[in-house]
Amino acid sequence: MVIGLGHLEATRLGTTLAASFLASLVECVEALTVVLAVGSVRGWPSPLAGTGAALVVLAAIVASLGPALTRIPLHLVQLAVGVMILLFGLRWLRKAILRAAGLIPLHDEAAAFAKNTAAMRADRGRGRGLDKFAFGAAFNITMLEGTEVVFMVIALGAGGTGLLLPASLGAVAAALVVSALGVALHRPLARVPENTLKFVVGVLLSAFGTFWVAEGAGLAWPLPAGASPDLAIPCLMAAYLVLALGLVPMCRMQARVIAGER
Repeated sequence: MVIGLGHLEATRLGTTLAASFLASLVECVEALTVVLAVGSVRGWPSPLAGTGAALVVLAAIVASLGPALTRIPLHLVQLAVGVMILLFGLRWLRKAILRAAGLIPLHDEAAAFAKNTAAMRADRGRGRGLDKFAFGAAFNITMLEGTEVVFMVIALGAGGTGLLLPASLGAVAAALVVSALGVALHRPLARVPENTLKFVVGVLLSAFGTFWVAEGAGLAWPLPAGASPDLAIPCLMAAYLVLALGLVPMCRMQARVIAGER
């Protein structure tokens, strides 16, 4: 039993790390696309300064909110955060299903890079010193995508004791991987299967959100006697995955019916 509980705890830490890494990877790729577009046209000092300033602000948010969560009863944190992250995961999963079904276009980082580059070239009114336009663009996109990363890290870390560290490590690892690739390639990471990542992350976040809502509400899982509640997590992941994969052909068929009626 001790070995089994230890294995479940390791599984929970691993799934938290993986969910944080994949979710953060998506957001970091989107932020990098804009920062690269700004830097390639307007020069690098100002957008890098804007990115750095945003990272400092985000780090301060994590440092202030993380410890505060420990003073709130765990079941209240799990319930509140579970609802938010469930809605977040379902939103990602919905978009991923619609994209897989061909109802909305796939996200194209190369096209986004070209669009942002054109916007930067259209406004070349920069003087000497700090380029406020480039600084603001990099700061805003980093804050926008970074806030979502911070939210997910805090939410994933609030799921239980000791989960904040793997959630934080997953986000940091994603940021380092994307930053290293951005420095090496100097181009958007168009080959990253972002839509597939969003599908997987949507499943993971939806499963975690459902689990924490039930835990916070004090609901009992229909598991064998003596089994750890953590066993519900992989079961929820499998259920959401099967449901999402089943919805793809249904949405595709519905799109064909609508197109035929027209």
